Parts: sequence; structure tokens; C-alpha cells
Amino acid sequence: MPIGRAPMARLTRAQQQERTRAAVLAAAQEEFAQRGYADAKVDRIAERAELTRGAVYSNFPSKRALYLAVLVDSIEHPDVAEAQSPPGLAETVSAFARVWLERLPLTGDTPAGGKLQLRSLAGVFDDEPGRTALAQVTRLEALLLGLALESHPPHDTRRVRLAELVLTLLSGAGHLADTAPGFGDPFDVACACRHLVGLDLADTWDPPHLPFVAPARPVRRAWEPPPELPDLINDREAGFDADGVIAVLGAGRLEAAEEAVRAARPGDRITVAVVTSDPAEIGRLVRLRVGDLVESLRRVSAPDAWPGLQLVLDDRAAIASAVGLADVDDATEAAVRVRAGRIFADAQGRGAAYAVATAS
Repeated sequence: MPIGRAPMARLTRAQQQERTRAAVLAAAQEEFAQRGYADAKVDRIAERAELTRGAVYSNFPSKRALYLAVLVDSIEHPDVAEAQSPPGLAETVSAFARVWLERLPLTGDTPAGGKLQLRSLAGVFDDEPGRTALAQVTRLEALLLGLALESHPPHDTRRVRLAELVLTLLSGAGHLADTAPGFGDPFDVACACRHLVGLDLADTWDPPHLPFVAPARPVRRAWEPPPELPDLINDREAGFDADGVIAVLGAGRLEAAEEAVRAARPGDRITVAVVTSDPAEIGRLVRLRVGDLVESLRRVSAPDAWPGLQLVLDDRAAIASAVGLADVDDATEAAVRVRAGRIFADAQGRGAAYAVATAS
């Protein structure tokens, strides 16, 4: 074969892989919509797609990974050019709730189709690693929503607990719509979310372990940033060359993201890189839940009200390697401070993000 034709052959293989993946996703969406997650079968998905079982597993290593891929694929990316932030905090919470509640299944929907529309994860993560990751992702969701709500005055007020309550109420409404369709009024739920703003939650940020966090280690070495990765919040390529803090967090330590956010200096760029030993499932879970939340935020808030940090899924551990980590897992917690193209502080272990953010 002439040398000049090799790239064309590679391109053709890539196109074929993409067509196979699209066929599997379309077939899986039909199977899950008809039978639900528990009763869906990979063999039937392969038959629907006119592929072999092996072809399905070559793209998705498990039924759970395939289900999560279908849900991620269903997330829309609305045009935010005309998005306007509501005038006040209560209006923002109410608008967010209304957008979130649009996914609720209706009385006439089939149980399986309703779960898919709801993006329900009921019965999907029934193992301990999955449940731990889901809990941590939910903490991250609350942080992101809380930061968006903190764009309203007074700006020195933490609103993560308010975000937690809003998400709790919405999740409860979703669970009831899943198990008892037709119960409750979504408008009442949105109104209740609005009134949560009036609660005095005494919301402070004072984790008890922070006084015992060891200082970051002063270093001086070149910072060689990895290739750009998609920013899950801002729908653009994340950059890693600005001064600031880069925190590498395993899927079991996502709550530590707030330690970098709260302790950072004015003007710092905060980057949270999520790593996991299971990108096919846990990585997709992160992509799903963050994408789901950001989709709703984009529809109710202008970009200047979005959370002020970069969030990337480091599924190939490129950022982890650049900060000096040889191995990563769901318990990973490490951070570095970058300035003028060099790393000046680093830390690993519990409290690493806080230690680096406060490093002088």
C-alpha cells in the first residue's frame, strides 16, 4: 500500500468506530427506554444494533457504563448567549428548580421511559465504591450550585447548605415521580425551593481538620502543563498555564474541592482535576451529574454567575502525572501552586488543596 494512503485507512477505522459507538448508543437507548436498567440485556442491545456482543463490550465494558453513556448523551447544551440571570437569589433558586423539574415523567409515561427521562440512577450504583462516588459527586454538585448562588449579594455569604437543601428537595420530588408518578405538583416544589432562601442556616465553612493540615512543601520546578482538556463547567478547553491552584482529587475526595476554593487568593485560577481508577463508570458518573447541573444553570444564569473554577475529568491522568503523581485512585488528593510557569508549592494527602491554596 502506498505510504500516502495510510492516514486515510486510519481515518476510516476511526469513522467506523464512531459509527459503531453511535449504533450501540441508539440501540441501548431503545432497550433502556423499553425495559429499564435492571431488565435490559446487552445481548438484546447488540441484536438491535446488528452487532456482536463483543462489539458492544469493546466500546462499553459493562451495562452500567453503557447506561451512563446513554444518560450523558441525553444532556443538551443550550445556547447561553441570551441567558440572563434572575434579579435576585430567590428568583434564581426558583428558576433553577423549575428547569430541573422539567425532566419529571408524566402520569402516562412508561416506568422505564420515565426513569430514562429523569436520568434516574436508582438501582444503578448498588456497590460500595459506586455509592461512595455518588455521595461525593453530590457534594460537588452542591458546591457548584452554592458558588453560583453566591454570585448574588451579600457576596460574603456561603450558600452551599442552601444548595444542598435545594438538591435534596428536587431529588425527593424526582424519587416520588419515579415511584409514584403523578403525585405532587412541580410548581409547589419550585415554590418551596424559593422559600428555602429565607431560612437562617448559619452556613459557615470551618472543617475541623484544617488546623491540623501540614503546610505545603515549598518547591521550585518547571510546570509542564498537559494538553488542554474540556472544562465541564464552561464548555470550553481548560487552560493550565495561568497562576493559581491545581487540585487533583479522586472521585472519593471531591468534597475537598471547596478547600481550594475558599482558601485561594483573589485572582487565583482554581482548577479541579477529577481522577478515578474506573473512568468507564465513575468517570461517566462525574460527567453526567456535573453536566446535568450545569445544563440547568446555563438556562437560568449568565456566564458571570457560573462557578468561578475550572473542572476537568482527568481520565488519562495527564494532569496527575504533570503534578508528579505516579499512581491515582479514588482516594487521591494532591495539589500544586503554579506561578509564572513554575510550581512553587505542592502537597499530597488529606488537606492538600487547602495547604497549597494557603501557601505563601
